[in-house]
Formats: sequence, C-alpha cells, structure tokens
Amino acid sequence: MSGEITVVTGAAGFVGGYLIERLAGRSPLVGWHRPGSPPPRTASSIAWTAVDITDRTAVFGAIEESRPSRVFHLAGAANVGESWRTSGQHLRANALGTHHLLSAVRVAARPCRVLVVSSALIYRPTDIPLDEGAALGPASPYGFSKLAQDQLALRAAHEDHLDVVVARPFNQIGPRQSAAFALSNFARQLARIEARLDASALSVGNLDARRDIIDVRDVVTAYERLMANGVAGRAYNVCSGHAWRIRDLLDEMLRASTAHVRVAIDPTRLRPTDVPVVQGRARRIHEETGWSPTIPVEQSVRDMLDWWRGEVASGAIS
Repeated sequence: MSGEITVVTGAAGFVGGYLIERLAGRSPLVGWHRPGSPPPRTASSIAWTAVDITDRTAVFGAIEESRPSRVFHLAGAANVGESWRTSGQHLRANALGTHHLLSAVRVAARPCRVLVVSSALIYRPTDIPLDEGAALGPASPYGFSKLAQDQLALRAAHEDHLDVVVARPFNQIGPRQSAAFALSNFARQLARIEARLDASALSVGNLDARRDIIDVRDVVTAYERLMANGVAGRAYNVCSGHAWRIRDLLDEMLRASTAHVRVAIDPTRLRPTDVPVVQGRARRIHEETGWSPTIPVEQSVRDMLDWWRGEVASGAIS
C-alpha cells in the first residue's frame, strides 16, 4: 500500500466501528478484525485484514505489510465483569497484544504515531475526581491488564522514543453497544418488554454505582484530536467530568419508554468488587487539544433505547 496509511486495531468493535466511520475517506484506512469472524460491512475504501493481536508473527507481518503512519490501537478484551473469569485472556489481549504492536512499530523503524487506548479503571478507587496524576491501583483483573498496557505504552515513548500517546477513557455508551454492558443491557431488555417479547420485569445489578459516562461519538472525536495534537509520552483522560448514578440513567430510560416496568435486582449481575464512584477530570485534553464532550448523556441513553427498538423490530434479536 502507498500513501499515509492509518491502521485501526479492533476496528470491528463498538468504538472501532464509530472511529472507522469517522476516518473513512480521509486517508487509506486498514481495519484489523479478529480471525474467524467476517469484517463488518463498511465503506469500500476500508481494507480489512484479520489479525490476532496476541500472535506476534501476525502482528509484525501486518505492520510490515501496511507500513502505517498512524495506528489507533483499540483492540483488546473489554468486559470488566467477565475479566474475573477470563483474566488470562484479558492479560494476553490487552498487555501482550500491545507489547507485540509497539515492538512491531519499533522494528519497522519508520515514522508512525500510535494512540494506545488504556482505561480509567487503572486508577485506584477514590471518591475524588481523577486527573492523570492520580494514584494507580486497579480493582479488577480487567484494570490490571489495562494498567500493564498503559505502562508499556508510556515506556515505549520515554525509553524507546516511539511517538505514542495514551488515552484513558471512562465509561462509554451509545447505539450498537453490546448488551454485555449494563446500560445497553437495560435498553435491550426494555425494547423487548415494549415489544411484548419479555415479561415486564427488568433485571438489574448495582444501581447505586456512579460513573463518569460519555457518548461513543464524542470518544472517537477525542481520539482523533489526540492523534493530531496529543503529546507523545503523555496520558489523557477522556471523560465528562461528571459521575451519574446508574439508577438515574435507568430512570431516564424508563421515562422514554412506553411500557410499565418493574425493576428487579438480580444477584448474578453483582460483581465481586464494584467501585462506588468513578469520576474523571478532563482538563488536560481540553487545554491541549480543545476537546470537550458535546452529546448529553440523556440523549445517549435515549439513542441506545431507540437503536435496540430497531433491532427488535427488524428481528435482529429474538
């Protein structure tokens, strides 16, 4: 391939899908997806390639073939709740996969800027809003795997002198999100109840947790700004700066519903460890790139519900 190539790892995922939609047509674009599953239907300008991020040979070969000038590294295991059962998988995908990618970029020895997407869950739990200098101390296997990824990326910048920027996103929601995530799961249940496919009881976990939540469409804008203006070797929170109680967001969804719903706590949805409050500060990214979120969380919640209604109406879910 020739020209300024952009690679997006994890391009078939929730956030990756929105990112490639935003980037399509601007420069030659290569999307990595997991082997064994077909790539999504997207613009014909996107070149898809199957890459197992945990396979060193596959990662090195893919970087050598595309010779990118930019890499948005989104690939990895992303389910916090599942990480208690699949901690090894999370470590391989998030830590080892990032190690392979950064090593491949280093060996390629050509100019390439890499945005590594870490997580806010690398921080030590606290009630105080978190800035990028907050103490690190994950409370889940997922968080530990992302901490390893985060530190590998910063080391690559400071010691190997690679052009690497780190994003630390907080909770992301929006249409097309997997029902494995709480608010999207609520929206799916509610859409099925409205369609009379389920009884009127909506199953939930801990509704008292408070989370800093942003819309996925704002998130990909932040990633684009960081790729353009972020400082190499620097980490940036991607957050709203406000922590919403999950119960309040569920109430917003219920107000938008046409159904009368009973909410029921399901003990199986409760995590072994659930941090009460996760709230960030976004001063650094705002001051250095000009980014701020623009989509109200209430709109995000309603858009998710509308998307699941469409999925139910189309028969995409039974």
